[in-house]
Amino acid sequence: MKIVFMGTPDFAVASLNALVEANFDVVAVVTAADKPAGRGQKLNESAVKKYAVEKGIPVLQPEKLKNPEFLAELKSYNADLQVVVAFRMLPEVVWAMPEKGTINLHGSLLPQYRGAAPINHAIINGEKESGVTTFFLTHEIDTGDIIQSASVEITNDETAGDLHDKLMNVGANLLVKTVTAIAEGNYKEQPQPQSDVLKHAPKIFKEDCKIDWNKTSEEVFNLIRGLSPYPTAFTLLNDKTLKVFKAEIEEKESAIVAGGFLTDGKTYLKFATKDGFIKLLDIQYEGKKRMLIEDFLRGMRL
Repeated sequence: MKIVFMGTPDFAVASLNALVEANFDVVAVVTAADKPAGRGQKLNESAVKKYAVEKGIPVLQPEKLKNPEFLAELKSYNADLQVVVAFRMLPEVVWAMPEKGTINLHGSLLPQYRGAAPINHAIINGEKESGVTTFFLTHEIDTGDIIQSASVEITNDETAGDLHDKLMNVGANLLVKTVTAIAEGNYKEQPQPQSDVLKHAPKIFKEDCKIDWNKTSEEVFNLIRGLSPYPTAFTLLNDKTLKVFKAEIEEKESAIVAGGFLTDGKTYLKFATKDGFIKLLDIQYEGKKRMLIEDFLRGMRL
């Protein structure tokens, strides 16, 4: 069975590697175009491209997925199945191309958290469980028939980065199981279950990352860990951006207004919320490197 793999970040590399290690015939990889990055604007290759080049797998990097030259090249690989992990929306002319269709690995238990940022939103919303789902692509995003799924627990202090790494590995294993089942014709696809309450996972923008101290401590705590390490929750301190990677809840009654802060100038910096305090532990102040709060306070007078 010939497979074309589509993906871009590290999350996708784990799945691609799992397919290669399981001896599936990955005939080509489709990934994002190289992009200039850093001060020197040097072209940066995607994690998937780097892996594919290392393994000698042909790489396609279309700017537009409906480009006739790209479509002709993609068709020339005569894939039986296409596998998508952390890529972009595909037009029907692409996902309908292979005889066995195109499957996607998504970082949530569908139908919940359809969209671009399922891992972040699950933690922001304080979920205790997440997972991965494989499904067949169809017209509407993340709505196709489910092939298989696997669930994981979310612990109380887990960050989006922690959950990302956990789902990356669980997802890679699930993908191999799914592709094996498709190759053997031993699978049963199920329509996504109906739900009265659908939680969505839209792309996260900078304004979504600003901490609202008028919310409860639990809500702020979940936002911080749901955006850590990227794109990172932030607040303003002396009119400069203060990114927060790690914090903890202090359940004390606050006598100061939400958004106000207390510090001893040495060991702690805590901001008042609607119902208590959030103690900052791991931060990055504008113009400085990431550091623990004690190191930050040692060089800063507040």
